[in-house]
Amino acid sequence: MTETLFYHLERRELDDALPGLIEKTLERGWRAMIRAESADRAAAIDNLLWTYSEQTFLPHAQAGDGEASRQPVLITVEDDNANNANVLFLVGGAAPPQWDSALANSLTRIVLMFDGRDAGALATARASWKDAKAAGHDVTYWKESPSGKFEKQA
Repeated sequence: MTETLFYHLERRELDDALPGLIEKTLERGWRAMIRAESADRAAAIDNLLWTYSEQTFLPHAQAGDGEASRQPVLITVEDDNANNANVLFLVGGAAPPQWDSALANSLTRIVLMFDGRDAGALATARASWKDAKAAGHDVTYWKESPSGKFEKQA
């Protein structure tokens, strides 16, 4: 089954946490798809990945910019896996795929990042946790420590 990780952001913002997770994904030789809830968020993530560090380059593109299948990191609002990603990052309230779908089961990981300071995002993450677990996924919960590192909680 797909390993499904829930990242509870409490101290840092998505923009501070996402690039490092994308770097780790690429270091493993995996491809990533970042699904955002809106075109505006997708554009903001695209800009973030170009500018977050002067020392690092994350090869990426937004869906519609170039050939999606060639992108190691694809930013999209669509439901398909156009770059044959191993890892799907769900950000900004983007809806997960149906937990029992072929897409969900074909991925190595699904990473759902949510803002724990937002009651609506927290409730949605809890519902997604239950649905993912019921579909048989290997579900884990990661919370930020006081030092800002993610620690496995469940």
